[in-house]
Amino acid sequence: MKAQCLPFSQIPHTSALFSDFLSGNPKVRQFYPRSARFSEWFRDAAANLKYDDARRNRVADILERQNKSWGASSQTLVNIARFRAGACVFITGQQVGLFGGPLFTILKALTAIKFADEACRGGVDCVPVFWLASEDHDLAEVNHISLPNADFSLQQISTSTHGAANAQVGKIAFGPEITTAVEQAAQVLGDSEITSALREIYRPGETFAGAFARLFARLFAGYGLVLLDGSDAELRAIAQPIFQAAIERAAELDETLLARGKALESAGYHQQVKITQSSTLLFAIQNGERLPIHRKVNNGAGPEFSIGQEKLTLNQLQQRIAGAPENFSPNVLLRPVVQDYLFPTLSYAGGPAEVAYFAQVAVVYERLLGKVTPVVSRLSASLVPDKSNALLEKYNLVFSNLFEGANALREYVAARALPADLRQAFENASKDVERSLAEIRTALEKLDKTLVAASQTSASKIHHQINRLRGKAARAELLRNEIIDRHTRMLSNTLYPNKTLQEREIAAVYFLARYGLGLVQHLHETLRSDCLDHQLIPVST
Repeated sequence: MKAQCLPFSQIPHTSALFSDFLSGNPKVRQFYPRSARFSEWFRDAAANLKYDDARRNRVADILERQNKSWGASSQTLVNIARFRAGACVFITGQQVGLFGGPLFTILKALTAIKFADEACRGGVDCVPVFWLASEDHDLAEVNHISLPNADFSLQQISTSTHGAANAQVGKIAFGPEITTAVEQAAQVLGDSEITSALREIYRPGETFAGAFARLFARLFAGYGLVLLDGSDAELRAIAQPIFQAAIERAAELDETLLARGKALESAGYHQQVKITQSSTLLFAIQNGERLPIHRKVNNGAGPEFSIGQEKLTLNQLQQRIAGAPENFSPNVLLRPVVQDYLFPTLSYAGGPAEVAYFAQVAVVYERLLGKVTPVVSRLSASLVPDKSNALLEKYNLVFSNLFEGANALREYVAARALPADLRQAFENASKDVERSLAEIRTALEKLDKTLVAASQTSASKIHHQINRLRGKAARAELLRNEIIDRHTRMLSNTLYPNKTLQEREIAAVYFLARYGLGLVQHLHETLRSDCLDHQLIPVST
């Protein structure tokens, strides 16, 4: 099997906004500053980047401190030095999921690496940066992974680690329970380099963010990926002007976001984030909790803000931000603006949801930075093992057959596995019925044309009954053919588990255990940066 590019338009649940962005539909141009094709515009975008030298040095100091603490490679330190000397950055990022999270997380990192390399080859000095979204407070999203068992059923591995309610996930430290989670994963993964790495890195006392960073520093050591923990206190101090502006201009930002939401819906698209007139783009950190800041307009008295039950005037909140910026955190719409205030960003790579965020956040960029950073779609892929590819060929399947779900796939394959004489009998029956009904329709047209529609309805019912009988025969075949059930379960649960793309459901460590850490290099060499759609990548043990 050769690597293939499967259009997202064929993949279920692809949003109209994402599909139109990839295809360059003129309808989306009003929402994005650049096309989805990085190669068309990165030189022009680089020529327009402006960045404060003093800020560059402060951020470089933070990068150096953080990456050294995670065991950064010499190549990563070289890239930080390049950034300090004037290079721009290509950024992506993700929540700090347990054991590195789903497969798409390493695909994001590879996207940054490959596009930064492409920019360098095109004459633009560019460094890949991975932003650890450690500030998010939804622990339930990141405290588990899914791994296929030997029988190809999916097993969820989770940790009971927890912090205060609404705590920033990245700062939550593991207790003794993490050892249990590691050993549960090891039973599924078996002995491998990645299993040894998990045992070494995921230990009591380590945090979600720290462990994630150490794992990625090791996986991408040879590519110089620069990591950044967004919850760093010094980083937030540098971002203070953006926090201040987000509150001072909260009403203006809400109005522009509400208008952008209406424009998206008028164009037939969705709003990824719902905005209300009481929204702000900032969270406050209090007693370990990450709490939203709400805004209320009092007639003639100016705006009033609330953090939990506490009420503050605009001046009081501004003073608090100025005095302790480390106690504030951007929401999902402000985070990219903060990133691109902190960095001279050439582009950001995100998945379908993040591409949708950028359609909204462009108006915030314009108000707070006076420019809009272009977004591109991260590389998307399913890894197709040799055995899976052999089964696809054996049963004459294509990848899209998986989209109908495991039950439909089993029946489809079972129908193909029926005895040859029975399959031929069904085919003959369908052809005979169609031939006979065609003769009837021809005769009816001469007799009474109003009866033609009735004959077509009858034909549809007869074909339905033949197909229904074929389905029953296929299910009977399934009952006596355990091999088909095992094969289709393997195909469904490893290539399209739970009717979801593999990259979103199965943890990256599963593939790293099966194919070794050299899988990162294989993907780096095989993934095509010019494919905007979903790639099918063959892998061999």
